Amino acid sequence: MAIFPIRTFGDPVLRLRTTRVEVFDGALRRLVEDMIETMYDAPGVGLAAPQIGVSKRVCVFDAGEGPRVLVNPEIVDVSGMWSFDEGCLSVPGYYWTIERPAFARAVGQDLDGAPVEYAGEELLGRVLQHEIDHLNGMLLIQRLDRPTRKAALRDLRNPAGGSAE
Repeated sequence: MAIFPIRTFGDPVLRLRTTRVEVFDGALRRLVEDMIETMYDAPGVGLAAPQIGVSKRVCVFDAGEGPRVLVNPEIVDVSGMWSFDEGCLSVPGYYWTIERPAFARAVGQDLDGAPVEYAGEELLGRVLQHEIDHLNGMLLIQRLDRPTRKAALRDLRNPAGGSAE
């Protein structure tokens, strides 16, 4: 297995909508194994393929029950609201209070192409939404209100400017 460098803010791959996985083979299994290893090394609770430079609809996560994988995922249900300080491996050192639905249900495929579904509240719900945002070319900062986003972008473009709260 390999640990890959995580792509960070400014890398164009993070802004692209990913392509569907059509082939479920050994290469996909190796990619997922490497993503899990990279996620734990970071350390993080989720990682989407674009974060290691691969523009495919694949994400891995561990919200406390061991590593999981979702291929070609989509959010199909959300409810409630929950504010929480959220960070991102692609925007290291920054955390913002983000309001998202408290519950999320995602459907996708496993490594064999079989249907799979994950659903959960709070952390699991947030991780599902966050990683699928990455697959849709959306970074965490796009979830911020306009004044906070402007300040965050200013800080990110000028690293000597410090961390946003």
